Amino acid sequence: MPAASTTLRVLAASAIASLSVTGCQALDDTGVALGRADLVNDLTARMDRALERTWAADYQLSGGRTASIAQTEEPLRSSYTWPDGKITVTQEAVTRCTSAAGRTSCTVSPPVLTAGRPSVIVYGEARKHGLVTPPAVIRLLTEAALDPEATIEQSDTTLAGHHATCVNVTRAGDRFGACVTSEGVLGSFTGTLDGKPAEVTLSRYTDTVESAAFDVPAGAGVVDRRTATS
Repeated sequence: MPAASTTLRVLAASAIASLSVTGCQALDDTGVALGRADLVNDLTARMDRALERTWAADYQLSGGRTASIAQTEEPLRSSYTWPDGKITVTQEAVTRCTSAAGRTSCTVSPPVLTAGRPSVIVYGEARKHGLVTPPAVIRLLTEAALDPEATIEQSDTTLAGHHATCVNVTRAGDRFGACVTSEGVLGSFTGTLDGKPAEVTLSRYTDTVESAAFDVPAGAGVVDRRTATS
């Protein structure tokens, strides 16, 4: 089993185990505890499984900006593009691109061999730039489910033509909302991540991915650090 998937499943399983114990200790809250466990497990399992599939999604960010995610299971690769950067991970290389003053430069590094999916590296890099990622949302949901003082309200909606399950969470004075589509793709998020306001909404989803999604941006300057030097 891929390392990334194992980690996410352990988080969800821990939430369920802890909530079940809480329910036994406070019988009046049993229904609430088990309801939270089921809801968190369902949403995290959806996003976990999506890390192993082929799909592409476009997102609307705050201020009219956009971002996109693409990944394929055969060949194994993934990419995250945002207004001023992009990271692509394949079995051949890790390519990081940045844009500034109308110019884009990319650095190609040797591949990173891990037991997990390429999306692990992609999402880690994206979060450094303040972008919302599925693992970050999974962690917030799990923490909220484990907090007996948190309020979690469920609803349903349609985003980019796809059904999504949504939760509105109030915890220690903070609030966030998140939606996950039936396919396991993050549908929306509004709240705070790492102390900064964050907002993202799915605008397009497809289970087919064009190879161009993993190319360097047109006109970008490229430095390939994979070339061996003597």
